[in-house]
Formats: sequence, structure tokens, C-alpha cells
Amino acid sequence: MTEKTFRPDPDNTLAFREALGCFGTGVTVVTTATPEGPAAITVNSFASVSLNPPLVSWCLATESNRFDTFHDAQHYSIHVMAQDQQDLALQFARDGLDFSHTEWKPDAKGRPLLAECLARFDCSLFARHEAGDHVIIVGKVENVLYRSGQGLIFKRGQFGGFADLL
Repeated sequence: MTEKTFRPDPDNTLAFREALGCFGTGVTVVTTATPEGPAAITVNSFASVSLNPPLVSWCLATESNRFDTFHDAQHYSIHVMAQDQQDLALQFARDGLDFSHTEWKPDAKGRPLLAECLARFDCSLFARHEAGDHVIIVGKVENVLYRSGQGLIFKRGQFGGFADLL
């Protein structure tokens, strides 16, 4: 493929998306409790923000059918998916209310905690920032869990491990 140069405008949305896809990201599933039960959303926009205080962020699309649930969530957990959890990440991308396919338990604040993730950050809402067609959600980390293992990566529209997607 040849090199492309363009201005990111409405006529070049697909090319802009393809260029962004060159950057591999980790895959996370964010969970929260609702009056109707647990809810989840698959996200690849997770980032660390600050060590002191401990803050992390993720982005929520304003057009998401789960926007209200996660925009209004005061407590949530961000689960870093292990390489063997691709099916779980895809299931939560399709349906954020069906937890029948995974092992989970609520914590003291009701946050659904998924089993076998590579890392988990239990957060309370710290700030929200409107940013184009997304809202940047910043959470204050209250508790952390992590283990050794390989993370699930998303790059150029594909899931895989680090060596798979170089």
C-alpha cells in the first residue's frame, strides 16, 4: 500500500479511521451496576491519566445505545482483557446486559467484577469532558487487581495478541 496524506474532514472519515487503526490498543470491558442489573461495554480507549491522585480515562461514544447507562455511572470497573478473552469482549460489544456467558460477582458498591481479566481498576467518577462525538470519562481508582499474562490487542480492526498483530 502506498502512503496517503489527507486532511481529516467528513469526506475522509474512513481514511481517518484506517490511520487511527495503525495504533494497536488494549481491549477493556467497563462494567457498572444499574437498577435493572449489571451492564457492560467493550472499550479500546482506556488510558492512564495520573498517579497522584490515581486517575484513568476511557471514551464513551455519544451515539452508543449504552450512553445513558455509562455516562451516569458513579461507580464502575475497567477490566483489561487477557488474550484468551476475545469472545467475552465481542459478546459485550454486541450485548452489554447479558452476563450469562461469564463468571462475575458484585463488589460492595455493586460493580460487576469479571473473572480472569488481566487487570481491573475499580473506579468512582472523577470528571466528564465532552470531546466531539465522545465523552471522556475520568475515574478515580479505588482498588486494583492484576496478574501476569498476555493482553488482548485491537489493531486495524482485528483482535489478537502482540505477536499476531505486528
